[in-house]
Amino acid sequence: MLNLHYGDITAIRRPILSGLRKYTFHLTQKEFLSKMTGRRRKPALDVPRTIVFVGLMGAGKSHIGRRLAARLGLPFIDADAEIEAAAGCSIEEIFARHGEDAFRDGERRVIARLLSGPVHVMAAGGGAFMNAETRRRIRDCAISIWLRAEVDVLLERVARRSNRPLLKQGDPRQVLEQLIAERYPVYGEADITVDTNHGPPGPIADKVYTALKEHISRMQAEPKLTQDTNE
Repeated sequence: MLNLHYGDITAIRRPILSGLRKYTFHLTQKEFLSKMTGRRRKPALDVPRTIVFVGLMGAGKSHIGRRLAARLGLPFIDADAEIEAAAGCSIEEIFARHGEDAFRDGERRVIARLLSGPVHVMAAGGGAFMNAETRRRIRDCAISIWLRAEVDVLLERVARRSNRPLLKQGDPRQVLEQLIAERYPVYGEADITVDTNHGPPGPIADKVYTALKEHISRMQAEPKLTQDTNE
């Protein structure tokens, strides 16, 4: 079991037991709060909730997420990077030492803590949204954006990195096709869907921003519509 826990005093210890070895990570409360809040400028859009990007590996969650965060003047947090920092080792090492179930449990708890913090833009791991509890939390307190991509696009992008544990379980195309079959119906529950296929990231980020702006407008209009209906 991965013990990933944010403390509330001067230092935060996150131990992981692997055989006789113990891994720890220290993060002061001041550093954590600074990372969460950042130095915010006046936002281009009033975002009422944290924005969570979901989708398969290679969809562009971190890349587009950083662009959107910069445009909105919000902090960007990569959930996978937070898990690695908490564990003191890479996700690939967590998979190897503890297995996928332990990683998913730690992932669920880290995302829950991040969602309880200030508004920010988050890139969630490809499997995070598959957890029913995580989906519920995201639905209740965030805006989810699914970056959808075709298998050929994903293959081209993931080939640039060799630290994808799931892709080492067989032929990458077959693994991705299986993940698409399993996960795309669930990703479809996201609040917003944006196709991210071949092309520069700038126009994709623009599409995400426009879709987000329209979604927030609908959110703000719903209470008024409900009130008018009741009257």
